[in-house]
Amino acid sequence: MIKTRVFSSITQIDPLLWDGLVANRSITFSHAFWRVIEQSHLNDFAYRYVIFFDADDQPIGSTTCYVVTTDIAIFAPLWLRNFLIKARRFYSNFLKLKMLECGTPIILNSPPFVIHPDVDLSDLVEPLHKALKQQARKDGVLLMLLRDFETPEEGLFEPLKNLGYHEVMGLPNTYLDIRWPSIEAYRADLKSYYRSKVNNHLRKNAELDVHHDLLDDFAHLADDLCAQWMNVHERANEFQREVLTPTFYRELSQQLRPHAKILRFFKGENWVGHALLLHDRDEVRWLYFGRAEPVNDSLYLYVVQAVIQTTIDLDAKRLEMGLTTYPIKQDAGARLEPIRFAIRSPNDLINPIVGRVYALLNKLPNLRDKQVFKSQSQDAAANEADEP
Repeated sequence: MIKTRVFSSITQIDPLLWDGLVANRSITFSHAFWRVIEQSHLNDFAYRYVIFFDADDQPIGSTTCYVVTTDIAIFAPLWLRNFLIKARRFYSNFLKLKMLECGTPIILNSPPFVIHPDVDLSDLVEPLHKALKQQARKDGVLLMLLRDFETPEEGLFEPLKNLGYHEVMGLPNTYLDIRWPSIEAYRADLKSYYRSKVNNHLRKNAELDVHHDLLDDFAHLADDLCAQWMNVHERANEFQREVLTPTFYRELSQQLRPHAKILRFFKGENWVGHALLLHDRDEVRWLYFGRAEPVNDSLYLYVVQAVIQTTIDLDAKRLEMGLTTYPIKQDAGARLEPIRFAIRSPNDLINPIVGRVYALLNKLPNLRDKQVFKSQSQDAAANEADEP
């Protein structure tokens, strides 16, 4: 029999117990990372930590949850977004609900659980559901959401569907698989059209003396970094939710050094922007971008190339580029990874319509992978030649 215990703060949990379960998973599951998240005071997030125990009271798994006020039409089509802007002038919380989400608020982790290697993940589904449903009723929330399942975790949806969860799609994640020894080799592999675009933007930035450096210690820059991020956040017309704080940057630098890094971008002597990176085992995760002034120029194209170069220089195997700005990332070679959610209401009476209502309110862009690299065409040709 699997039992669960729910904690309201990471400080209530022994770091050795928590991190002993994390093992080789992402450092964003770690006790230190969640201390950063808690101390950053993002939005109205209220965190919950679930630990699973076996019949002998030995810990066998964990997951993180949080209660947050969320726009249920977060991926709304343009006409609905325009309507919501007008409606919220009179009722600011129109179509915003308190939700209990299982996952990580600022990053995508698939699946959003860690378990002992001798335990089957599907065995935790029902105990997790019971814990979430009880917590949702306690917190007075209308919806429960299990976040960010990528393709390999599709098998989990059968037991979730048996418990009344609805499968819905989210915005896809983007990844660049690193297979080049240098940035020069990466650019040489780009097809001529994409390579010429990159070289053109790099030339423009070189003429403006745009350059960058990499910092592991950036706590003293926290206020400026957050202000730069806010400049971008306030003008974004795509998916956005969490609102960062200077404390977030400061704590991330102090508690996750040297994994957390800042790429600073300069135009001459002027500091004009940054990219926040997390070196997470054999992967680099691009978390956020900020800039000093909201100028329409080609800086972001330079930033993309600098992030790719840094990932290669760090000898990482993969770069996670995140959600939104898909055309630019795809032109740089990023591939799309579908993201699935499992959504349910703790209220069994309204739960049957939850999936359909969510689908009506949210419209995802129609995106497809691009063939950006010469080596992709060669691989495809080789595969065709191997077919009988």
